[in-house]
Amino acid sequence: MPATSLHPQHPILPRLRRICLGAVLGLGVAGALQAEPRITPFTQAVAEAVARAPGLAPVYRDRGFAGIWTGTDAAAVSRRNALLATLDAAPRHGLPAARYDVGGLIERMRGARTPEDRAAVDLALSRAFLRYARDVQTGLLEPGKVVPLIVREVPRRDPAELLAGLVAAEAPEAYLRALAPQTPEYARLLRAKLRLERAIASGGWGLPVPQGKYEMGAAGAGVTALRDRLVTMGHMAPSVTPRFDADMLEAVRAFQSAQGLTVDGVVGPGTLAELNRPAEDRLQSVIVAMERERWTNMDRGARHVLVNLTDFSAAIVDEDRVTFRTRSVIGAEASDRQTPEFSDVMEHMVINPSWYVPRSIVVNEYLPQLQRNRNAASQILITDRSGREIDRNAVDFSQYGKSNFPFSMRQPPSNSNALGLVKFMFPNRWNIYLHDTPAKSLFGREKRAFSHGCVRLNDPFDFAYALLALQEDDPKGFFQSKLSTGREARVNLEAPVPVHLIYRTAFTDAEGALHFRRDVYGRDAKIWEALAAEGVAISRPAS
Repeated sequence: MPATSLHPQHPILPRLRRICLGAVLGLGVAGALQAEPRITPFTQAVAEAVARAPGLAPVYRDRGFAGIWTGTDAAAVSRRNALLATLDAAPRHGLPAARYDVGGLIERMRGARTPEDRAAVDLALSRAFLRYARDVQTGLLEPGKVVPLIVREVPRRDPAELLAGLVAAEAPEAYLRALAPQTPEYARLLRAKLRLERAIASGGWGLPVPQGKYEMGAAGAGVTALRDRLVTMGHMAPSVTPRFDADMLEAVRAFQSAQGLTVDGVVGPGTLAELNRPAEDRLQSVIVAMERERWTNMDRGARHVLVNLTDFSAAIVDEDRVTFRTRSVIGAEASDRQTPEFSDVMEHMVINPSWYVPRSIVVNEYLPQLQRNRNAASQILITDRSGREIDRNAVDFSQYGKSNFPFSMRQPPSNSNALGLVKFMFPNRWNIYLHDTPAKSLFGREKRAFSHGCVRLNDPFDFAYALLALQEDDPKGFFQSKLSTGREARVNLEAPVPVHLIYRTAFTDAEGALHFRRDVYGRDAKIWEALAAEGVAISRPAS
């Protein structure tokens, strides 16, 4: 069989590929590699090669520069077989097979004749392993280079430790499987990816639903197309009804809920746009979500706060179970108002908070108002650098601009305070926090991107009670006693809580149901573009 038939991009049947790989993997490199624990031309060649690869040197040195992959001993064969099979299956994780060049590695193994050739092959296999391990554990991309407002301390693992772990593993296949995130969410996304790939291989979700409005009692070709699409997508049991009946109503409502839309059972422009998105688009969202899950492949805390920006929600998670959830409002879509993605630790809350107006809001919004009318924003105090209130009637605002305005602004505690009656603090460089708001009407909107960047909560008091429940016998009574004074009060959390601001346009619930959300800031589109540039593509498994 020609060597090209083993290349990962060659269009051969998966079963034939497995047979071909098995034939090669059963051989040693060039059919004649042996374990070499003593000083030999091969170990000397390895020592010289790893001198130019400091990340690999410790592991090889500890082995007396014996090969890790090349040899006919059982351990080397097992590692080699497991690695090549794993690299060949990289697209299962939304990773590009070409990046690991299984076909090229096999050709180098076949052609290795000299000790130098064999040493080079061994190191090439180690590098391929480390490249894959890094990608599947903690992501293919550097998130901040794709979207600057994704500020993640990606938990990259030490290469030498990864390689040493594989060498020590009794079951290389299990070690390689365990490299990927072991979270329930990642496992559910993997299954969702496979379902979507199978749907695409079978022709997708059929023809789009014609433009129009569809509601209870409607009939016609459009309703038939709507029915067929809901059935194909799994939201409705097979049916031949020509009318928009009660079953279709429930299916539409289920679809709307899964998309984060207003659940009214009416197929209007917004619902129709989401219904007509092709399965390929949804698969892209799942692959991006898997990459994002790898960026946060770390201990998130037994108790933590999870804010999914695209879902406009904030949740408290205890031992992988959501114990509290509320609606949220996030930063507006303008580039200077978007809420960043990052993780930090909530240390305290402030009841009856003052609002110290950010400098950007002072000079960009309030200063122009004050220049037109010195009594504008009368609910906010103007203060000097020491925090003392300034008589605004004594200030000529017209003489100042953005760069030289010498005053600050502060809104005292009140029911109309921009932060509402409580804020939750996790110190960070953007001065982002969670807080109450007097603007409650915005929580009734389907799309809730309106703030200057902070995250507003629909149920901040209940959120506070849930946080305080671990340290107060009567969390509600404790909170209300502080609130009733009208005075600003800081309450420390005895056990600080990690806070993770994430952005998922595809995610699952505990039952495994797949949900999608709009790409409100356009970030996932940029991530998909970057993944595609690295060779990630929509794959269609054989049926």
